[in-house]
Amino acid sequence: MSRLEIDSPSRADIVIEGLYKDLERRIESSPPGLCPVDMARAFLELCHAQTCGKCVPCRIGLGQLNHLIKDVLDGKATMETLDIMEKTAVSVMESADCAIGYEAANMVYKGLIGYRDDYIEHIERGRCICTYSQPVPCVSLCPARVDIPGYIALVRDGRYADAIRLIRKDNPFPTTCGFICEHPCEARCRRNMVDDAINIRGLKRVAADFAGEVEPPACAASTGKKVAVLGGGPCGLSAAYYLQLMGHQTTVYEMLPKLGGMLRYGIPNYRLPKDRLDDDINSILKTGVEVRYGVKVGTDITIQEIQKEYDAVLIAVGASTDKKLGIEGEDAAGVLPAVEFLRDVGMNKIMDLTGKEVAVIGGGNVSMDAVRTAKRLGAKKVSIVYRRRIADMTALYDEIEGAIAEGIEMQTLKAPASIDVDENNHVKGIYVTPQMVSAIRDGRASIRPTGEENIYIPCDVLIIAIGQNIETKHFEDAGVPVARGKIVTTSTGAFKDMPGVFAGGDSASGPATVIKAIAGAKVVAANIDEYLGYHHIITSDVEVPIPNIDDRTPCGRVNLTEREAGIRVCDFEGVENCMTEKEAIQEANRCLRCDHFGYGIFKGGREKLW
Repeated sequence: MSRLEIDSPSRADIVIEGLYKDLERRIESSPPGLCPVDMARAFLELCHAQTCGKCVPCRIGLGQLNHLIKDVLDGKATMETLDIMEKTAVSVMESADCAIGYEAANMVYKGLIGYRDDYIEHIERGRCICTYSQPVPCVSLCPARVDIPGYIALVRDGRYADAIRLIRKDNPFPTTCGFICEHPCEARCRRNMVDDAINIRGLKRVAADFAGEVEPPACAASTGKKVAVLGGGPCGLSAAYYLQLMGHQTTVYEMLPKLGGMLRYGIPNYRLPKDRLDDDINSILKTGVEVRYGVKVGTDITIQEIQKEYDAVLIAVGASTDKKLGIEGEDAAGVLPAVEFLRDVGMNKIMDLTGKEVAVIGGGNVSMDAVRTAKRLGAKKVSIVYRRRIADMTALYDEIEGAIAEGIEMQTLKAPASIDVDENNHVKGIYVTPQMVSAIRDGRASIRPTGEENIYIPCDVLIIAIGQNIETKHFEDAGVPVARGKIVTTSTGAFKDMPGVFAGGDSASGPATVIKAIAGAKVVAANIDEYLGYHHIITSDVEVPIPNIDDRTPCGRVNLTEREAGIRVCDFEGVENCMTEKEAIQEANRCLRCDHFGYGIFKGGREKLW
């Protein structure tokens, strides 16, 4: 007679497991702008359904919290209700037997603190503060508000040049972003509810590759106004492009021999081929933007001198210097800042690393660029030294995966302690302190030393990639407000006591992504135009195709392929391959056209001008 049986899932178990996965995808696709109070109610009901019913705090307490939130939403609550909710949540947190009750109550408690104004608005006025003003999730999450469904539809119809024209309405770097954008727009793509997010960046790359040369739009009549842009990176060039289209003569001051900033001198050619970057820059220059190369503000010319010559000035200098480790031996020969290392490579000042061992400290995109570049320069062994885990790295997952495929060694949970040098003060290794994960703080696992002895990692070259700083001293001396290493502006990019001076991009936000710099450029360009006494409109005359009403059946996502790791590591040619036209049409057909169907048509999901 059998004592045990092999369990197999029932039909109900399989269906429920599928429902959990559906719920996971639906949560992932939640658009910004939903009522947080109503979302708290929905999550609380789900948590209440998960309770085993054993303990009273979870079984009864969560139910009481749910009733109280419903009273808020139904207009039956008072300010006293919020106090009762807070006390109830704390009580459940302190007395629940397991994480189901504690975490559910903690979610309500955090909401009462984090978005209390939303609760008060419901109680006092019976409405939400939140606005569902942009019903298209991808557009709402794109910092530059590019018309993503519009250009995807144009790619589907083979109208690649029109797709580029539509993108340029909000982003004058369509080719560049097709290669290196971090695509936050894909995070809550509604297609996740069906199968997987649309490959938005990949389709932008298709438009750029297949369109050929696309002329920029005509500029407005000259206003006679002159604007100076300090810095020729993505923010400075984007602002110059839009200001020139508005009819203001714009001049860019660039300290390096070529335009592009970190796009040219920070991102390696294998990620962003420089001839493709030039495609975007040349289109910008065709509008009539003037450039003064080799001029560093604060050394060759002062901002005060520039102010006298121009009607408005935009500071867009970017984050071009490195942060220091602050440990012994950092001034030794062979210890290089990552920005300097990558800039030299970008200027064809190639360092021969043949047969050498290279270590790079850091876990961001810059550190990945540094290790993969070092490998291409002939290094025998290249390691990343990072004090946290791979899961904690801020670099894009694809960049980490690419580095590992190319033979980069990941030395994680090792914090730099000191740098070992030889008799000639040249680096020969680094001592690192073993770390272990510890308490989670602000949603991220902290670390602490394990207590073990330091480990020695030999290296001939040590590259520091732990962050970047902005050169602010000259601007601070000129009266520009600076705090914590960045320029402090109003939300419009202006300064309260410096009329005609604006700041945008990394100089105002701190080091950020390319698309955020472009978004900042749109803001300051529009506000400089207003300051100069105008109200020019940026728009596009491209007509977006009518949506396809065919059913969208589940279909796999087309990802961009890459050249074989063993071959690509020997050169600086582009790593990624573009989609074929057939793949692009299939991928574009997966788009659910949220700009038209559902709430999109009701709210008007297309912003045709700004």
